[in-house]
Amino acid sequence: MAINNRKKELIRSLKAKYEQLKSDKNELLLMIAEAELPEMVYNSNAIENSSLTLDDTAKIIMEQPLATAVSVREIFEAKNLSRVIKFLWQNPHYELSIKNIEHLHGLLLTNINDNFAGRLRQKGEYVRVGTHIAPPPELVGTMLDALIYDYLANDVSYFVEKIAHFHLEFEYIHPFCDGNGRMGRVLINQQLTDYGYPPVIIQNSDKRKEYYPYFADYQRNRKLNDFDNHLALALIESLYKRIAYLKGNEIVTLSQYAKGQSRSLTTLLNSAKRQTIPAFRLQQTWSIGQEI
Repeated sequence: MAINNRKKELIRSLKAKYEQLKSDKNELLLMIAEAELPEMVYNSNAIENSSLTLDDTAKIIMEQPLATAVSVREIFEAKNLSRVIKFLWQNPHYELSIKNIEHLHGLLLTNINDNFAGRLRQKGEYVRVGTHIAPPPELVGTMLDALIYDYLANDVSYFVEKIAHFHLEFEYIHPFCDGNGRMGRVLINQQLTDYGYPPVIIQNSDKRKEYYPYFADYQRNRKLNDFDNHLALALIESLYKRIAYLKGNEIVTLSQYAKGQSRSLTTLLNSAKRQTIPAFRLQQTWSIGQEI
């Protein structure tokens, strides 16, 4: 289902407000990015069934001692994904190419599986995700090259729809032996950066109802099936968060905010999920900015 004009206009207007407010506030924007880095890493790894908590992830990234024992692999998954994200902060216009995707994948899988790190699947390396058997390795390079070419050449489609299609097709191809999901979500944010937008967080809590099903649908009919709208809502949420901080609003939880409202907390939470109020998640809790 295509993104409707109302949602496109909301994204356009929020982007204009974001651009207006962010002038000379690079330090604050960096603080916001650094503060949400553990959330971004936690959610992306948790989607892949990592057992790390958000608190564990934050401590690993900040190199603080953990209260409980965790696997070495999961420690490197948190460290490496954080390193990839920071690398792209330092290289905001990193060219979309197979070579560069392989480089990012190398950073992602170093010390996790060095045999697979930084290279596409090779002869005999087949992968299955649920009931989906990815295309044979002999086709991966050609399919990925075509996907990148079509994405870069497409000047017609709405940018969120382009990025959503790229993500679903990337996961359909599953070009690597490991790390495809995390790599795909990194690329979403790099593509948003290229369009001048802030990053989004694909929430682990939504994955069974609002993330995994899109892949199953795409495998059957190769159509977006509303993932573009899911991505649009994540982008709206990201913009609302940054605008609230840039305006100097007081950030309160939605439950605190509800005490002064005529609408119930349940109604406000439903509105937050639909992004019909300027709410956003902080530390997995729905919050909102209030004028001081």
